[in-house]
Amino acid sequence: MMTASAQLHPPQFTDHQKGESPMAIAIRYDADQRLCLSELNCTCQLDHQTPTQDVYVGTGLIDQIPDIIRRRGLGSRALLICDPTTYEVAGSQTLAALRSANFQIDLCRLERSGSLEPDERAVGEVALSIRPETEFLISVGSGSITDITRSVSYLTGRPQVCVGTAPSMDGYTSAICPLLLRGAKIHRKGDCPEIIVCDLDILRTAPLEMFQSGVGDVLGKYIAKADWVIGGIINDEIYCPASGSIALDAANKLLENPEPIRERAREGTRILIEALLLAGLTVMIIGHTRAVASVEHNIAHYWEMMQLARGVKPPAHGASVGVASLLIWPMFERFRTQNLSMLGDLAYIEALRANRLTRPEREAWMLRAFGESIGTTFMAENPEDFLTWEEQLRRVERAASNQLAIREELARLPSIDRIRNVMLKLGAPTTARELGVDSDLLKLSMRCGKDYRSRYTLLKLLDETGLLDDYLRDLPIN
Repeated sequence: MMTASAQLHPPQFTDHQKGESPMAIAIRYDADQRLCLSELNCTCQLDHQTPTQDVYVGTGLIDQIPDIIRRRGLGSRALLICDPTTYEVAGSQTLAALRSANFQIDLCRLERSGSLEPDERAVGEVALSIRPETEFLISVGSGSITDITRSVSYLTGRPQVCVGTAPSMDGYTSAICPLLLRGAKIHRKGDCPEIIVCDLDILRTAPLEMFQSGVGDVLGKYIAKADWVIGGIINDEIYCPASGSIALDAANKLLENPEPIRERAREGTRILIEALLLAGLTVMIIGHTRAVASVEHNIAHYWEMMQLARGVKPPAHGASVGVASLLIWPMFERFRTQNLSMLGDLAYIEALRANRLTRPEREAWMLRAFGESIGTTFMAENPEDFLTWEEQLRRVERAASNQLAIREELARLPSIDRIRNVMLKLGAPTTARELGVDSDLLKLSMRCGKDYRSRYTLLKLLDETGLLDDYLRDLPIN
C-alpha cells in the first residue's frame, strides 16, 4: 500500500558520500607547530565555513603561549579558567609563562567537592569572574572546562584560548556546547576557541582512561555517519560528504593504530588528538554536530543525566559513547538484512496507526522516562518529535521504497568485532556494567535513545515502522 509520496527514487550519493573517496582535507604543520588545513573540497548544498582558528599540536608549546597570543592580537588582560587538577597539570605553567611576559591574568579555579560539571553554576561562576577590562578567556582543561568557557565566550563576546590537558573528547574545536540545565543535557551555541594549544607532553600525562574516552568518542562517528545518511534518505537532510569523510578518516586511523595510543606514546597521542580535533572541526565547517554525534551520544547523555540525578558520578563521556556504540551496533547490522515488505500490507499499516501513542501518552512517557524537569525541557526543545500520522506514514513509506539504499549504507560499517577488539586492546570498558549502568537504566536508555532529540536515527526508523520492540528484545540487555 504505497501512496504517491512513497514513489521516490533512492537518493543518489556520490562516491565521496559513500565513504569511498580520498580525504576531503589534508593537514600539515608550519615551523611554529601550527596545524594547517588544505582547502576544503566539497560540492554539497550546505554552507561551508573555513575554520580560521590557530591550532597548535607539538611539544614545548606552553612557554610559547605568550607569543602565540600576541600573533593573534587578542590583548594582554585575560581570565584563566581551570580546576585544581588542571591547574597542576598545565594551569600554573601557563599562568607563569603569561605573567612573566607582562600579561595581566586573573584566575578562576573551579573548586568542587565532587566532579566538575558544565552546569549553570559553573557557567555563572566564570561569567561573574570576568572584569570589565578582561579581553579574552583562557581555558585549561578538557571537556567540561572547555565547554563552560566556550559558552561564556559566546555569551560575553570575548575570544577564548584553549590549553588542552587530555585527548579525551572532540570538543576542543567545536562550536556547540553540551551543558547541564537543571539536570537536563542541552546543546547551546558556543564560540570555538580562536587558539587551541595541545602540547603532546602534557596530553601524554593524562590517565589511560582519558585516552580510552577519546577513542570511544571517535569510534561513535561510524554510527553518526550512518544515521546522517539515513536522515538524508528519509527526511531529505543534506549530507556533507566532506564532513562525513573527515570524521570517518579520523575513526579509521584509530582502528589502525591502537598500540601507540594504548602506550600513550607521542605518536599515539598525536594520532588521537588529531582525530579528535579534525572530527570537531566538522562542527565549525557545517555549523552542527551531525557528523560527530547521533543516537550513541543520546544514550550516553541519558546515562550521564540519570546518574547525576541519583547523585552518582557519571563515567567519562567518551567511554559511554564507546559502550553505547557497541550496544546498538547489532541493530545496525541486523537491519542490513531486514525485509520491509510488511510495510506494503494495509493491515500492518492500520495496526501501526492503532498502536501510535497519542500526544498525552507520549508526554506521559517522556516525563516518566526523563523526569519532569528534563522531560519538559526536551519536549519544549523538540516539538517536531510529536509526529502527525501523515508524517509518520510518509517516513514509513520512504523507508520501504528506499530500503536498498539504507542497507547499502549500513554495509559500509566496520564489523562490531573489529570495534570491540580495538577497545579491548586499549583496556577500555565494553559493557554498561563496567560504567556503573545497572540493568534497569540500561533497558530504559535503549528505548530513550530515540527521544533525546528530533535528529533522525535508525532507532526512530525502527520505532516508526513498529520494529523497535522486536530489535530490543533480541539485544543482550534483558
